[in-house]
Amino acid sequence: MSFDAIQACIRNSNTRCLLSGLVLSLVLSGCSSAPAGGVQVLDRNGRSVPITSKQPHVSSGQYLVRRGDTLYSIAFRFGWDWKELAARNGIPAPYTLRVGQPIRFDGKRPSSVVVASKPSVSGSSTRTVRPATTTSTAKPVVAKPPVATKTVQSVSGTSSGWTWPTKGSVIGRFSSNGSLNKGIDIAGDLGQPVLAASDGSVVYAGSGLRGYGELVIIKHSSTYVSAYGHNRRLLVKEGQKVKAGQAIAEMGSTGTDRVKLHFEIRRQGKPVDPLQFLPRQ
Repeated sequence: MSFDAIQACIRNSNTRCLLSGLVLSLVLSGCSSAPAGGVQVLDRNGRSVPITSKQPHVSSGQYLVRRGDTLYSIAFRFGWDWKELAARNGIPAPYTLRVGQPIRFDGKRPSSVVVASKPSVSGSSTRTVRPATTTSTAKPVVAKPPVATKTVQSVSGTSSGWTWPTKGSVIGRFSSNGSLNKGIDIAGDLGQPVLAASDGSVVYAGSGLRGYGELVIIKHSSTYVSAYGHNRRLLVKEGQKVKAGQAIAEMGSTGTDRVKLHFEIRRQGKPVDPLQFLPRQ
């Protein structure tokens, strides 16, 4: 409410006018400072802390491991290099996590978390599901579809070892602004092959990262990982070795509004422009 409007209310002895204006001003002020929606993490007191898309690198609070998480998927989600996140939390190779385990982003010692579980018939409380993932006494997850080994020869490679992950037009380009595209979007047909862009090992295959649909993450080295989102069907599983040009998924529209592949390359946890690595079409 403006200063002139307040004076007019006072001159007219209009108390209701004055109060209404002040309340409206307070409401609007509160709205302007409200945090935008985004990924939720917990601070050291267990309170929910909003992390917006403009803050891809989370440096405070902690995350509690859920079933299906891997160290690599957590690092990818919160903008971390997986090696740095493992070192910060004292997680040794092969980077096995437990359901309910706290992963801290602020360098402080992870708080102790007790995870309730049903007693095991054999007396064992936990078991390893697979390398770089969680341990749990829950019923095992059904295996993914059989692995595809077909290589599409029409996708050209580069001297640096990167190839295009599929054929099609680029309909969305990389943006260095954290609130926008962290990779590129490639249009295509439903079921079209999605290919590994370089040799590596699958470190995540699932739909646990909001906004990516059915997602595959491949680790290529200690520095680079690549991600392939919105697939209709995944053809690989975690821990599997893949070659450049190998089919790893079928293109789809999971987690988005049209059929397309969302492709990212991350260097030490930070998104980089994939077009700087891929050959010219």
